[in-house]
Amino acid sequence: MSAFLILDSRISDDEAYEEYKKQAKPIAEKYGGVYRVRGGALETIESDLWTPTRIVIIEFPDVVRAQAFVNSDEYAPIKSIRHKSAECTVLIVDGG
Repeated sequence: MSAFLILDSRISDDEAYEEYKKQAKPIAEKYGGVYRVRGGALETIESDLWTPTRIVIIEFPDVVRAQAFVNSDEYAPIKSIRHKSAECTVLIVDGG
């Protein structure tokens, strides 16, 4: 069953975040990730709990692979770039 990594980011350093995107994509793909949404136009219909800014959705074959990507040694230094260049909320949602 598919799992989805959902990331909402408020970018503070555009240049560094571009470098993050460039380096994160091939690692996500190595774990079976397919980018479904990558910062496209956003229309918030209701926002009682959360007001999103920039959404990325990556589909993985399952929760195990999504978690393996997020927790991988190869992603750790790239994640550090994201932490320095944006505030984020990251979720993994089981597609089942």
